[in-house]
Order: sequence, then C-alpha cells, then structure tokens
Amino acid sequence: MAFWQQKSLAEMSTAEWEALCDGCGKCCLHKLEDEDTGECFYTRVACRYLDENSSRCGCYSERLQRVPDCTKLTLADIDKFHWLPASCAYRLLANGQPLPDWHPLVSGDPDSVHRAGASVRGRCLSEEQVHPDDLEAHIVHWVDCA
Repeated sequence: MAFWQQKSLAEMSTAEWEALCDGCGKCCLHKLEDEDTGECFYTRVACRYLDENSSRCGCYSERLQRVPDCTKLTLADIDKFHWLPASCAYRLLANGQPLPDWHPLVSGDPDSVHRAGASVRGRCLSEEQVHPDDLEAHIVHWVDCA
C-alpha cells in the first residue's frame, strides 16, 4: 500500500508531503475571491515564476521571499484548502478522497498530469502580461478548478 494510503497528512514526512504535489501549477494562478460569498475564482494568469512548460515554480526554494503573498501549505492551514483546485492531492486527502489515476504518484509518470489535461501547461499567461486591474477578464472555469 502506498504511503498516502497508509498515512494521514499529519503523519507524512517532508519528502512525502512534497511528493503529493502533482505539478499541475494551478496553485500558482492568480485567484479572485468574492467578498460576499467567499467563492474562489481562478484566472489563467500565473505567477511570473511559474515555468509554463513544467507547471512548476521556477524559484521554489525562494518563493516565499520573492513573492510575499505566496502560500506555503501546512497542516495548520488544512481548513483553508478550499482555494486549492478540486483535483489537488492535499485537498483530496484532507477530505478522505483518493488520488486520481493521472496523479504522478499513481501513474508513475510525471507527465501524466499534463497528458490528462489537469495542468496549466499551455493554458496560462504570465502576470507580466496582464495588468492587475484586468484579472477579472481572465477568469477561467476549468472543470477541475472548483
């Protein structure tokens, strides 16, 4: 049985926790929150440091210093995971759900997330190309960004 099926998020090592990331890149997209309802809307506008080819952060170890509002996922924030995409392993496991078949831990292939169309590869713009006041015009309604 795989580690994510045997352990809770709290029991995982740092390496196991990090391995849960499927590399979709959706957490690097700018999101807008409806102040009245709390509903989260994804845009196709990505952080300037997102490597669009790999859908991974290009400065992961320094991201918290370079991007002041970048979020480090921790167990303390588990009740706030609602902003993560519905397909995110952290959110799925926190809610007692299995990982999808395309997740690299399940498939054994790091490109399976891209082949399944579950990543932002080829679907986003850098924040350097979009004025912050124009984010609403870039809201997306991808099925897996619920």
